[in-house]
Amino acid sequence: MKFRFILASSLASLLAACGTVQRPAPVQPAAPISVPVTPVSPTPTSPTVLTPPTPVIPPPLVSPPLVSPYPLYPNEAAARAAVSRLLPASVRDKAGWSQDITGAFTGLRLPYRTDLFCAAMAVIEQESTWQADPVVPGLGDMVWNKIADKAGGLVPVAALKVAFLKPSSTGESYTSRINRLRTEKEMNTLFEDMVADARRLGLPVNMKNPIRTGGPMQVSVEFAEEHVRSKGYPYPRKGGWRDEVFTRRGGLYFGIANLLDFPADYPDMRYRFADFNAGRYSSRNAAFQATVARLSGISLSLDGDLLIYRDGVPSSSTSSTQLALERLEGRLGLGRNEVLRDLKLEKSAAFSHTPLYQKVFALAGSQAPRAVMPQIRLSSPKITRKLTTEWFADRVNGRYKTCLARDGVR
Repeated sequence: MKFRFILASSLASLLAACGTVQRPAPVQPAAPISVPVTPVSPTPTSPTVLTPPTPVIPPPLVSPPLVSPYPLYPNEAAARAAVSRLLPASVRDKAGWSQDITGAFTGLRLPYRTDLFCAAMAVIEQESTWQADPVVPGLGDMVWNKIADKAGGLVPVAALKVAFLKPSSTGESYTSRINRLRTEKEMNTLFEDMVADARRLGLPVNMKNPIRTGGPMQVSVEFAEEHVRSKGYPYPRKGGWRDEVFTRRGGLYFGIANLLDFPADYPDMRYRFADFNAGRYSSRNAAFQATVARLSGISLSLDGDLLIYRDGVPSSSTSSTQLALERLEGRLGLGRNEVLRDLKLEKSAAFSHTPLYQKVFALAGSQAPRAVMPQIRLSSPKITRKLTTEWFADRVNGRYKTCLARDGVR
């Protein structure tokens, strides 16, 4: 009985731990970045009667603007030919990749442009090296090591492997399936079976699949589900959205949507690459934090999160950015409720049009940058050196420029 308890506990811990066996993703802010500041003494102000702010009207959600030095391809056939020409020579099944990339642009109604094609290709190459189902070396060993760690050494790995000899839905034992794991898609399928088989395995019946990203662009399953709710999906599908993310066609569609299907007036594609890694509008928000830090005299971490979140929802805790903004209340002419109202729009394009955003940059002057690289450290069991969102953006940007060069663009 004690062995079974330890086993169940170990496997439950595995489910949480294996959620981290993904491509590098930002999970914790780096140490605070000191922004040069000039302390500002609060200016005494007399009570002012504030008129209600003008309602915030979000801008039309039109993805990357058509104003570009890159010409538009006139139709899907021409776009598909361009994509095929831009693919690296080493890519296998060029016809299939060209079809699925172009199909994503068509389904999302994105402009057929060389720079946008290359942006998508650069992320694909960085995240999966053109593998529809990326291989993760040593995945089975990592799983067993996590189980052993959580077991506290009380149960040898060899004994655990014997305990998992129970047959799975495929007829193969769970031990065998873990030992031969090569890809995240295989791991996802394994956990789906374990969730369905939880009661027989003595596991919590309400446990969830911990695999959160997948496919050739390592897109989030949660993002895919949210995107479908707001914009639909152009293809027929089999199974759930989780299954669709792990297909090449679905993974590319949702990955390209995450990268390009939102309006952002960035001066450099690097900031879109940073947003892909750190979250939409992180680069814009990091610039806002840098500006608030300079105006308030309070040093802030430039992580792109203006509020504190719990399970993806703003919490009642006051963020450091909010505290810095409180020092500027008199100069901004905005109360705390008005500031919070605008900060809640930080994950959307609408934030750039709020009274808070406009007034902060009016105080800062026209030279204040509107995009700054988020300072976020990446974390993963596979990472043995310090890597950051900026590192990711620069790596992808190098691949992006190489792609442009294949089309004669310098």
